[in-house]
Formats: sequence, structure tokens, C-alpha cells
Amino acid sequence: MANTTKNKGEIQTQNLAAVLEERVIEVYGHGTTIDGLVRLSGGASRETWSFDALLLNGGRKPLILKRDPLDEKLENQLGGADTKFSVDRWTEGRLMQLAGEVGVPVPEVPFFLAADECTTAGFVMQRLEGEALGRRIVREDEFANARPKLAFQCGEAAARFHNIPIERLPELRRFTPAEALDYNLTVMDSVKQPHAGFEYGIHWLRERLELAGDQIGLSHGDYRNGNLLVDGDGLRGVLDWELGHLANPVSDLGWICIRAWRYGYYDNPVGGFGPVQDLLDGYEAGGGGRISLETLHFWEVFGCMRWGVICMMLAFTHIEGRERSVEKISIGRRSIEGEYDMLQLVD
Repeated sequence: MANTTKNKGEIQTQNLAAVLEERVIEVYGHGTTIDGLVRLSGGASRETWSFDALLLNGGRKPLILKRDPLDEKLENQLGGADTKFSVDRWTEGRLMQLAGEVGVPVPEVPFFLAADECTTAGFVMQRLEGEALGRRIVREDEFANARPKLAFQCGEAAARFHNIPIERLPELRRFTPAEALDYNLTVMDSVKQPHAGFEYGIHWLRERLELAGDQIGLSHGDYRNGNLLVDGDGLRGVLDWELGHLANPVSDLGWICIRAWRYGYYDNPVGGFGPVQDLLDGYEAGGGGRISLETLHFWEVFGCMRWGVICMMLAFTHIEGRERSVEKISIGRRSIEGEYDMLQLVD
């Protein structure tokens, strides 16, 4: 069985290499080859591969492929409070292209893969140098000069992609704040686990919907420390656009401020590396307008609630047998953290 599995994996890698070699010739010219194709470790929901395109003139382009898993059964079993709303790979790649066009630091997306007998759909992006692990970004000395700049840079980048005209965007799911609250309440009902704190928080938010604002635009959906690529000079790239949707975009600013993404550095509300005022100043400088502290507070409360519900749902994908995962059941234990953080904010 082990040899059969190994052979199957080798064949799939060879098939993918042939597809990629054909595409890099189309994009970079005759004589281009690929080198170093290897699958990177990561979540089961998406496959990520690293490789280089070797140009005829001797140049080398470091690239990353992100595609859907070949195992359709696995893909259909994936669960979670938000993963079911993930966009397809072509949409994710297109969102990155549009963000780059308005000055957001993102990896360049030079081409896409269409699904065929050798591969699932995917997109290829530039492989940038930098660090994406949130714990390292807030702790390591090599990012000491970057941290004072990051909150402002994150605000500025968010304002730029929030202002992309809706008519330029691919088709995306759309949520009003009230619809988002209803959805999270439905999720809690579906797992049949009483969480009085979350129910109270949802009612608290519903009574204050006027603070949410009525603007609708592109929301990244998971804009936080951990989905940012950082080097010694600051923000290098905004990653992981697979939860992009239409909503009140200020929700992204609340999400990056919740305690879960501070990695123990709680005195720095923005991702564990910066102050709220820098985030809001950057947002205004990037053309996003002035956001009030009351509105940001609303979306931070919402973010804590949302994170707690996501943790709960991830746990139940394991408990109900949809996907056996020690990681998911462990994350489920963090639901109480979101509940605690949210109640601290509304007290």
C-alpha cells in the first residue's frame, strides 16, 4: 500500500510539473523550464507548491502555486464556520491582482491553471522573501525596525483594497452586518452547544448596528497578523485572500485588532505590534476616511465573537466525524478565549 501511495504521489507530481512547464513557456517564452517543484506543508484545504521558472537568459523566477486539493472527497468534507465561504482559486488570484493594481503590497500573480485531467484549478504567484508567522513577527529582533511601521502600513493597505470599485471585482458573496450576526447565531444553534456569552454578545451587537456603518466594499475576510508577510522594512505582502467577500470593509480593521492575533503582546492592539491610532492614521492616509473608535470597537467585539464561533465549528467537524483532526479539536478549545475577550470588550 505504501508503494502504491508513493507511486501515485510521484505520478501526480510529474503530471503537475508537465502542466507548469507548458504554462511557463507560454508566459515567459520558449526555452523556459521549471526547477525544484515541491509541495509545502500546510493545511489540507489547499495545496501549496514551490518552484522556480528558469528563463532562457539564465534568470530565475521564484514562484508559488496555490490550487485546490486533488482529493475531491477531502475537499467536500472540509468544514468550519468560514471555510464553506471560501472563493475559488481563480477568484482569489484575481483579488490579489486587483489589490496590486491599487498599490497594496501583494505577490504578483502572473498566470492561472485551468482544471484538467492533470490538475485542479489554481493560480501562480511570486514567491516573496519575508516572515508570515505571527509569533516571530512580534518577538524576533530582526523585525524590531519593522514593528513600529506595521500598524500604519496595515491601515494604509486596507484602505486601498477597500476602495476598489465593486464593479471591478469578481462575483463575491455579500453580507450586511445583520446577516453576518444571523449567520453566526445559526452556527451556534447547529452545534447545540449553549454559549450564553456569545448570545449576549450578538444581542449587544444587534442593538448597536448603527455603529457598524452602512458602507459595502471588498473585505479581505482574514486580515490579521499571520496572513501578512513582513521583512525588516515592514509590510511585504498581504496573503490568503480566499475569504474575500463584500461586506462593511471596516470589519477587517476590527479583525486585525482582536486579542487572538496579538500572540501575547496584548498592549499592542493591532496584531501585537502596534497601536490603534497608527492603524486609523494609516487608513485615513490610504484614502479610507476617518474611522471612529466607537465603530472600530463594534467590529472588534464582532471579531471576537466570530473567532469564538469559528473555533467551535472547527471542533465539531472532528466531533461529528466530518474530518478527524487533532488540530481542529485543539483549536476548538480556544472558543472560550473568544468568548472571554468579547465579554471584556462589552463590559
